[in-house]
Amino acid sequence: MQNSDLLKNKIVNPDHLKGLIESWKLQHKKIVFTNGCFDLLHLGHIDYLVKAADLGDKLVIGLNSDRSTRQLKGDHRPINNEESRSAILAALFFVDAVVLFDEETPTNLIDLVKPDILVKGSDYKVNEIAGADIVTASGGEVRLIDYLPGYSTTAIEKKIKNSG
Repeated sequence: MQNSDLLKNKIVNPDHLKGLIESWKLQHKKIVFTNGCFDLLHLGHIDYLVKAADLGDKLVIGLNSDRSTRQLKGDHRPINNEESRSAILAALFFVDAVVLFDEETPTNLIDLVKPDILVKGSDYKVNEIAGADIVTASGGEVRLIDYLPGYSTTAIEKKIKNSG
């Protein structure tokens, strides 16, 4: 299989993801799920995603669509469109699937995946995390990961604006 095919095969729709999840669960793979906008991929994102991937066997990323990113971050975002963001995430060797979602939260995806581990940044409280109740009810766990200090898309965006 060519690398370009491998990349394309990691970007999936919910129906394809459902089949992957079923296959991985039959193989007793520990599935980790996280989500976000991942607009300007930076070292903080990589650190977070590597730590998430280390918690299991398969890492699934729910990626906010352009529309849901605008809804969360404002009209000036995303800087990179959903196709670019999906491809960049899928190119990471430790990412097994990237799936777009258009809703405000990934609750429907989390219900589809029912991951063994749901991961979010430590700036959240477990009771604030969309889908945490679904994961714990199905026997999974919610884990919080500390962010690498000093890295954020907002800070990069401000730096770019101020340098012009």
